[in-house]
Amino acid sequence: MSERGEAALRFNILGPLEAWSGTTRLRLGGAIQERVLTTLLLEPGRVVPVGRLVQAAWDDDPPATAPHQIRKAVADLRRRLPRGDQVIVTDGPGYRAVPAEGELDLTEFAGHLRDAGRAASAGSPREAVEELSRALALWRGPVMADTGSAVIQAAGTTLDERRLAAAEQLFELRLGLGEAAGLIGDLRDLIAQKPLRETLRGHLMLALYRTGRQAEALEEYQKVRELLLEELGVDPGPRLGELHAAILREAPELAAPGLRLPSAPAAPGAPAPGRAEPPCTLPYDLSDFTGRKQELDALVDCIKGGGEQGGRHSRIVAIDGMGGSGKTTLAVRAAHQVAADFPDGQLHLDLRGFTPGESPVSPATALDALLRAVGTPGDRIPDDLQGRTALWRSTLAQRRLLLLVDNALDVGQVLPLLPASHGCLVLVTSRARLVDLDGAEWFSIGPMSHEDSMLLIEEVLGAARVVAEPAATAELVRLCGRLPLALRIVAARLRNRPRWTVEYLVDRLRDETRRLEELSAGERSVAASLRLSYQIMDEEHRVAFRILGLRPGADIDVYAAAALLGTGRRDAELVLERLLDVHLLQQPAIGLYRFHDLVHNFAQSQCGPDSAQDDIEAVLRLLDYYLTTTETACELLFSGRRRRSTGIPAYRGDQPVFTDAADADGWFGREHANLVAAISLAHRRGLDRHTVCLTRNVVFRLNARGQFKEFRDVGRIAVEAARRLGDVALLGVSLSNLGVACWKLGHFDEGLVVATEARDVAVRLRDQHTEAHGESTIGLLLTVLGRHPEALVHLERAITLERELDIPRAEAETLTNLSTLYAQWGRCEEAATAARQALELHRGFDYRDNHVMALTDLAFAHIGLGQYEDAHQRLEQARALCDSSSPPGDVALALALSAWVAECMGRPAPAAGFARRALELARVSGSPTRQAKVENLIGEFCRRRGEYEKALSLHAHAHELATAISYRAEQARALNGMADAAETLGDTALALEYRAAAAELFDAMGCPVPLVEDRLRA
Repeated sequence: MSERGEAALRFNILGPLEAWSGTTRLRLGGAIQERVLTTLLLEPGRVVPVGRLVQAAWDDDPPATAPHQIRKAVADLRRRLPRGDQVIVTDGPGYRAVPAEGELDLTEFAGHLRDAGRAASAGSPREAVEELSRALALWRGPVMADTGSAVIQAAGTTLDERRLAAAEQLFELRLGLGEAAGLIGDLRDLIAQKPLRETLRGHLMLALYRTGRQAEALEEYQKVRELLLEELGVDPGPRLGELHAAILREAPELAAPGLRLPSAPAAPGAPAPGRAEPPCTLPYDLSDFTGRKQELDALVDCIKGGGEQGGRHSRIVAIDGMGGSGKTTLAVRAAHQVAADFPDGQLHLDLRGFTPGESPVSPATALDALLRAVGTPGDRIPDDLQGRTALWRSTLAQRRLLLLVDNALDVGQVLPLLPASHGCLVLVTSRARLVDLDGAEWFSIGPMSHEDSMLLIEEVLGAARVVAEPAATAELVRLCGRLPLALRIVAARLRNRPRWTVEYLVDRLRDETRRLEELSAGERSVAASLRLSYQIMDEEHRVAFRILGLRPGADIDVYAAAALLGTGRRDAELVLERLLDVHLLQQPAIGLYRFHDLVHNFAQSQCGPDSAQDDIEAVLRLLDYYLTTTETACELLFSGRRRRSTGIPAYRGDQPVFTDAADADGWFGREHANLVAAISLAHRRGLDRHTVCLTRNVVFRLNARGQFKEFRDVGRIAVEAARRLGDVALLGVSLSNLGVACWKLGHFDEGLVVATEARDVAVRLRDQHTEAHGESTIGLLLTVLGRHPEALVHLERAITLERELDIPRAEAETLTNLSTLYAQWGRCEEAATAARQALELHRGFDYRDNHVMALTDLAFAHIGLGQYEDAHQRLEQARALCDSSSPPGDVALALALSAWVAECMGRPAPAAGFARRALELARVSGSPTRQAKVENLIGEFCRRRGEYEKALSLHAHAHELATAISYRAEQARALNGMADAAETLGDTALALEYRAAAAELFDAMGCPVPLVEDRLRA
C-alpha cells in the first residue's frame, strides 16, 4: 500500500504488457490503448509526439481520425489507471509517462544494469553477478510478443539486444569466478534462441572445456561454423577462432578462473591478431579546426557517457542546424576524437537529404554501400530493404563501430541504418531536427560565437594580419553572420590575395550585403557569403563555376568538366583545382570533384536569361560527350551490337581511353549515376534525340548488370521523348528496348503492348532489324505466358529475319529463346538443336551473357533427354564464363541446374554449394522471372535430398512470384513441387489440390508436365 493508502501501481513491459494495482491486474482496454501505453512506457519521462503514437498504433495505415483516437485512448487509460492523470501527462506536442520509482520493470532493469557496471568496474564481480541476475529475472518474454506494431517491435528488438548483452556479461563474470558445469544448460537454452551469437557460443565452448568435455567444445565450434556458412556465407570471427585453436592445443591459460575470453580485445582499439584492418571512410579532419569548443566537449562527453548522462553510453547522437553552420565539420572532428573507442571501424555516409537537383539516398542504397564498406561481397547483399537491414544488424552484432550519417532528410532514411548493437555509435547530421528519431541525444548549433569566429579567421589568415586590423576583422566576422562556411571562404580569399587588406574585403562585403538585403536571415546569409566568393573571382572562373553547376549527378571528373566548359582536359583540371582551393568544390576521391549542396545551389542560381544560350551549349557538349563515350564503351563491351546513326555529331573533345572491355566497364560503373541523371537532364530540357540515343547505350549495360528497374525507368523516358520528337524509327527502337525491361521485371502485359507496337512501327518503316528484335521479344513474352504455339510463330519469324540480315548476335539470342520455349513445352530434342545452333554462332563473336544462357539451355535439354554427363560438361563451361560482372539471374540459373546435375551424379558437396549460391544470386537479381525459376529448381533439388519442408517453402514462394507476374510455366512447376512435398509430408488432400491446379495450368498451355520435370523427379 502507498502512503495514501492506495494499492501499489506496477507496470511490466519486459514481456506481455501488464498493469497491476496491488494484487489486481488492471484492464487496459483494446489493442490501441495497449500500444499507446507500451510506447509511452518504453521511453519513461520523455515526450512522445502524437504522430509517433499514431505510427505505433497503426503502423503505416492510420485512419483519418487517428490523432483524435490517440487522445481518446489516453483519456481512457487515465480513467483506468490509479492516478492516471499523474502517470500520463500532456506535454507540448505529445504525452509523457511518469511512473514513480519501483512502478516500471524497464526502469528497474536499467538500474540493475547500471549497478552491475559500477560493481564490475570497482572489482566486485559477485555483486555484479547478483545485479545482472536480478535484471534478467525481470524478463518474461518478448515485448508485447506478436501483438505490437512495427514501432514497438523495433524498440523491443533493441531491448532484447540489451537483455542478450546482459546475459553474455553475466556468463562471462560467472566463468571468471570459476563456474562452469552449472552454466552449460542455461547457455544451451539461450543459444537455441540465438544460434548465431558467437560470444554465447564461446562461453559454452569454454564451460564445456573446463568440465573436461573438450570434444563437445570443439563440436560447438563446428556447429556454429556450419550455421554461419549456411545462413550468412561467412566463417566465425577471429576471436572465436582463437578460442577454438586454444582448446585444440589445450592451452594452459584456459583453465584459469580469471580468464578474459577472446570476446574482448586485449587493448582498446587494437585489432585481434590476423584480423583485417577495420574500415575507415571518415572525411579528413580539418587541421585548422577552430572554435566550437563548448559544443565539441559536450558532444564528446555525451558519446563517452560522461556529464549528466550518468555513465550511460549514447547510441545515437544527432546534430541539427542551418546550412553552412558547420554540422558536418563538428561531427567529423568528434568522430576522429572518439575513433579509438570504436576499433571495428568508422564509416561516413552522405544521405543527400538536401542536395539540390538530386534525390535523397534511399535506405536500401545506403545499406548496400555500408555493407560493402564492412566487407560484405555484393552478391551476398539481399535485394530488399528488410533483408539488407537484417544483414546489416547481424553483421554489426557484437562489433564496436562508429557510423556518421550525414545530411539526413527525414527519420525514414535513418532508422533502417541503426545497428542493434549497443557497442556502436551513430552520429547524425540534418538541417532539421528529426523529432521521431527516438533515443537520440540532440545538439543544435547556430552561428559561432564572436570569439570563435575571430579565432577561425586568425587560424586561417595568420595572427599578424588580424592584429594589424582588429576592427576590420571584427566587422568582417559580423558581415559574414559568424557562419563557418562564409568565414572560411573570406579568409581563404584574403590568404590567397596577400596584397588585399581586410578593410578592402570588408568594403566589398558591404557592397554585397546592400545588394542582397533580402538574404539577411537563415540560409540567405549563407547565400550572401557565397555570392561574395563568386564576385571576387575573375570572370573566367565565375563563368566556369556557373557552368559546372549545370552538371547532373553527384560527382564530376575532368573529362565531363572539360565537356561542360568547352576546354581540354588539362585546362578543366586547372579550373577544378582552383575552385577546390577556395572550397567551392570538394574532392571525394582523386580525379573526382563535388559541389557542397549549398554551393551547388548558389551556382545554379547564377543561371539566368543572359546566360541561357551558353548554358544550353554547355549541356549539349556534356550530352555529346556522354553519347560518344558510351558508344565507344558499348562497342568494347557488346560485340556484334548494331551501330545506329544518331543524327548527332560525334564529340571531338578529350575522352577517356579504354584499353579493353574491363576499362570500359569500369568507366560505366563510375559514371552510372551521372549517366542516368544526364538522361533525365536531357529529357527535362527537351533534348529528345539525346535522351533517346543516350538511353539506348545505357540500357545495354543496365540489362547486362541486372539493373532492370532503372532499365525500365529510363526506357519509359526514352519512349516518351521519341514520341515527342516524332522520330518513328527511334520510337521503334525505344519501344523494343522497353519490352525487354518489362520481360525481365515480369511486366508481361505491358511488355507485349510495347513490343508489339515496336514491331508494328518497324514493319511500317521496313526496319527489319527492329522488327526482328520485336518478334523475338514478343515470342519470349508469350513463352512465359504459356502461349507456346503463338510464341513459336514469332520466334521463327525473328530467326528468319536475322538470318536474312546476317546478324548472328541477334540470331543467337533468339535461338536461346527458342530453346527455352521447346524445353518448357517438353520438346527436348528440338530444344537441344536450337541451343546447339546458338552455340555454333557464338564461335564467330564474343557475347558472353548469351553464350552462358545457350550452354544452360542445352544443359536443360540434356537433362530432359537423360544425358547427365553432357549436361555436366555444358554447365562447367557456363560457370567458367561467369564472373562478378555477369547478370546475377543468369548465373543463378546455371548454378541451380548445376546443383541438380551434381546431386544426380552423386556429388553432394558441390551440389549444396551450387544451390546455396544460386538462391543468393536469384534474390539479388532484380528479376522475378529468374527468381521463380531458380527457386523451383532448388525446391526440386531439396525434394531429391529429402528436405521436404524447405522444398515446400521454396516452391510456395516461387508460386507466389510466378502468380504475381502470370508466369504460367513456373506457376505449374511450383504447384507440382508443392504437391510432391505435401504428399511426402503426409498432407494427401492438399497434394491432390495442388496437383489438380498444376494439371489445369499445363493443359491450358497445351503441354504435358515437361520431360525435364519428370527427369528431375526421377
